[in-house]
Amino acid sequence: MRLMHRHIPFARLHNFRDLGGYPAADGQVVRWGRLYRSDSLGKLAGSDWDRFLALGVGTVIDLRYPWEIDAKGRVPEHPTLTYHNLSIEHRPYDQPSLDPAVETGPFLAERFMEVAQDGVKELRQALDVIAAPDAGPVVFHCASGKDRTGQLAALVLALLGVPEEVIVEDFTLTELATERLLADWRAEHGGASPRWPGYGRAPADVMRLFLGAMARTYGSVQAYAADQLGVDADQVAALRRALLEPALTFRRAAEADVPALVGLRDAAARWQIARGIDQWQPGELGEDHFRARLADGEVWIATLGPDGPVAGAWELWWQDPAAWGDAPGAAGYVHRLMTDRATAPPGTGLRMLAAAERRVAESGRDLCRLDCLATNPVLRAYYQAAGYEVVGEQPAKSGARKAVYAVTLLEKRLTA
Repeated sequence: MRLMHRHIPFARLHNFRDLGGYPAADGQVVRWGRLYRSDSLGKLAGSDWDRFLALGVGTVIDLRYPWEIDAKGRVPEHPTLTYHNLSIEHRPYDQPSLDPAVETGPFLAERFMEVAQDGVKELRQALDVIAAPDAGPVVFHCASGKDRTGQLAALVLALLGVPEEVIVEDFTLTELATERLLADWRAEHGGASPRWPGYGRAPADVMRLFLGAMARTYGSVQAYAADQLGVDADQVAALRRALLEPALTFRRAAEADVPALVGLRDAAARWQIARGIDQWQPGELGEDHFRARLADGEVWIATLGPDGPVAGAWELWWQDPAAWGDAPGAAGYVHRLMTDRATAPPGTGLRMLAAAERRVAESGRDLCRLDCLATNPVLRAYYQAAGYEVVGEQPAKSGARKAVYAVTLLEKRLTA
């Protein structure tokens, strides 16, 4: 079963998510449906249990203390599951009862460093279990799926070559579960609230401070794994074999790709409409449009590996008089940058844009140009973050619906 959604909904689990799709070493991505992180699986029952079994999980790593498991229960036994209790934390503390003045980021980063020192044996065992070729999909969890789980996730992702900012972002996704985690705590404590306001929170500074402390103390997370855990190059390679999949592959689209291109465009239109963006409409560009673009320009497809599923596509034009006028042939024009949001890993849009820029440069042109609706500041900011500069506005461009609208013009000068 191939999962394409990071957050997997359960009635009683609040923080169960897939670690797939993150960009990793050598342009590869973390494989979907292979590694999950969660809050306590001791809560699984009923339809939640059926949903969990449907994921095909083969291995569970429980990072809690044995006394936590005795009090709250463990994942139900099942013939398809192998269970490991690897308690990586050795200095228990009571988060809900902490003084409200305790700063969340520095305090938790210090606790993470204690785990890095104390939990060497268990952390190494967890890495071995995750990398094992016969482990099947693996879930690791603690109580709320935040701190101990977040620390192991950071270690694994760092060894896979996932960028630090992505590791931080993954940690902060627990914030989406905070209210439900707090509601559970209040229900267990007669409606009272935790004394410490940091309980259940996962602000970015926790992970940033921890990763910074690891760099100062050990040189890097990778150096820590090598020097303290004894993880060598072969073991890192085994982890990457188990968890990574091929990089995005780019190729020119052909006639056989036309139906997929129409589907991509319609799906992107539906996604925009669902978010109140009035730009594209399903059905307004059919197969004839893409056949015409194949004939008078270039259409490119991005796939997960040479034979993998389509992750996105874009059109590359060599002139664009509707938006830019009769400009001389010094630029390439990117249109319809589209991703399959069920398949494409994070960052696919930027990687496709970079591929388009390379193609423009290869053609001997030194400018890559594009436009976006003047009323879409989020998209404009996205392109500006990718190095594009706003150079003007076309107030009367006509599009697929024959409507006239204003677009912001952006360009990027390409270096040789």
